[in-house]
Amino acid sequence: MKQYASDAIRNVALIGHGAAGKTMVGESMLRRAGMINRLGSIEEGTTVSDYNADEIDRQISIHSSLLHAETMDTKFNIIDTPGYSDFVGEVRGTLGVVDTTVLVVHGVAGIEIGTEMTWKFAREEGKPRIIFINMLDKEHADFDGVLASLQERFGRQVFPIQIPVNQGPDFDSVIDLVKMKKLSYAEGENKCIEEPIPDALKERAEAMHQELIELVAESDDSLLEKFFEDAMTEDDLRDGLHKAIVENTVFPVLCGSAVNNIGTWRLLEFIAKYTPAPTELPPAVGKMDGEQIEVACNSDEPVVAFVFKTISEEHVGDLSFLRLYRGTIGHGNNLLNTSRSNKERLGQLFVLNGKERKEVDRVSAGDIVAAVKLKNTHTNDTLADEDAPVVLPEIKFPEPVIRMAIRTTAKGDEDKLSTGLATMHEEDPTFRYEVDPELGQTIISGLGELHLENVVNRIRERFNIDVELEEPRIPYKETIRKTAEKQGKFKKQSGGRGQYGDAHVRIEPLPRGEGFEFVDAIVGGVIPGKFVPSVEKGVREAMEEGVIAGYKVVDVRATVFDGSHHSVDSSDVAFKVAGAMAFRSAFKDADPILLEPIYDVEVTVPEEYMGDVMGDISGRRGKIQGMDSDSHFQVIRAQIPLANLHKYSTTLRSITAGRGMHRRKFNHYEPVPGDLAREIIEKAQKEKDEE
Repeated sequence: MKQYASDAIRNVALIGHGAAGKTMVGESMLRRAGMINRLGSIEEGTTVSDYNADEIDRQISIHSSLLHAETMDTKFNIIDTPGYSDFVGEVRGTLGVVDTTVLVVHGVAGIEIGTEMTWKFAREEGKPRIIFINMLDKEHADFDGVLASLQERFGRQVFPIQIPVNQGPDFDSVIDLVKMKKLSYAEGENKCIEEPIPDALKERAEAMHQELIELVAESDDSLLEKFFEDAMTEDDLRDGLHKAIVENTVFPVLCGSAVNNIGTWRLLEFIAKYTPAPTELPPAVGKMDGEQIEVACNSDEPVVAFVFKTISEEHVGDLSFLRLYRGTIGHGNNLLNTSRSNKERLGQLFVLNGKERKEVDRVSAGDIVAAVKLKNTHTNDTLADEDAPVVLPEIKFPEPVIRMAIRTTAKGDEDKLSTGLATMHEEDPTFRYEVDPELGQTIISGLGELHLENVVNRIRERFNIDVELEEPRIPYKETIRKTAEKQGKFKKQSGGRGQYGDAHVRIEPLPRGEGFEFVDAIVGGVIPGKFVPSVEKGVREAMEEGVIAGYKVVDVRATVFDGSHHSVDSSDVAFKVAGAMAFRSAFKDADPILLEPIYDVEVTVPEEYMGDVMGDISGRRGKIQGMDSDSHFQVIRAQIPLANLHKYSTTLRSITAGRGMHRRKFNHYEPVPGDLAREIIEKAQKEKDEE
């Protein structure tokens, strides 16, 4: 495969709500470009990008998939992203490295929550946006209605470049308002057939063409002047449209039916002519030697590349996906991982179409390529020339919204599980795990129940271990509300040298979040100085074990103020036991309470589900903090105890017919209500008695 110059490369992400048809749009683009001989099918599991077994079984995209097409003297790097909210991390990772987004919208359903979400992500990244209204072959397709809702939601800059002809089951062509031609599509033909606009549609097309000229002119002062002088040419329109798309002042709308191979040749052509090459965009901004530096797309300068995805799959192998921001790379290049300060040598480089890969010798700045897995390079790492050690900013992935505990069913598989969890996090930064010694569980977290289910299935299959998920314990804390003091005396005599330790400890509450403070107030050497640290150690161990329910104690000051010792029998062990005894005894007299973690939760839902969602939040002991309107979506802000958030993403999806989403973040600890606290304490005591 030939090396493409930077200005002949287009990097595009297909984004949007699940089931809008992104995978088939990518499939049809490959077919129209002559990269595949026939269209695959979602139902038959034969599409290029959805090649993973879970994707075929579920008939949804789970991973972002790298495709490429070569036509019109242009290399198109096309990344098909998932639309399901559980896998939104894949969208975030992709948007960090592409130059243009194609928002695929369902021609019947119109704007959905995934449409909103991915548009917002693209806007935050400052990416040029094309909209492709898909599925206009469906019986109730409504191009005009969907277009109106898009313009209402995203502004007047959303403007049609095409309008459909015969939408519905007979849909076969579009009117192109830039070419001012009817574009007909026939199966077996790679390109579309250009024909005159039918008389019945000519008047509407000309009126919309004039509106387009006016909109483009408004984005550029020199064009606006020509427009008012009636001197704006078709070349001016094309140049102005290109500039307006690059500068995000116009969001063109194209249309088609990917499953019928309609509209995608023109989509490719439009991307090639009107969307930015990597050389046309502002330089990436990184750091070198602590100073900010611009990284312009130039193949002749030192290499700067960014790893945005890592995969290890049976059919594909271990690969690192790179976006090359500067320089030229090829097999055998030595680079510095500037994120980790280690050297890497590039092996084979590939372009991909799903699981199919083709080796390339060299690639230019602006290109996207897959490298055979590097030794110690991970997602979000920068690779650069050793003489110009630039570090690019990391992609900010979404925070987890669900947590579960995972364990092996067979003893001896713990190391395998540990390796599996690390590998999954390497491939998917939105999947996280930690071994929590306080809870005695390995906690995994992700973006939804399906997300975790998918990860666990992959661990089972790839590492040949049987694992189970269970409800994670809640990290309650114990604390006190008043001061108390007690004596702890440990005395043991069993022939020979005995054990003796005697400590008086006062405990008092500290403000929330202050942790622990130990005070040595011993006067006159009643406890020798060498034994005071042992008292503190005993207190700390008692705090770790908990007193009333087995949860860690926090926000307490402990003062050792009196005691006694024996010149022969006193020891570190005795005073440690005495300190723990005094602390536990005093704790029970200091009005002990349980604390529970409270999370900030932000729920985004269509307005019609507001009542049901707010009722559900109240039922979870949640407190509504406020509400905001975001067009026809409502954003509810609440604080909810973690104990009542188990599988909330699944419940929310059920309540809102899949149209609600939420995010969460730990905020603070607060006391557990009395009755509930008693239940937790009784349950903990019962479990302890049964041990």
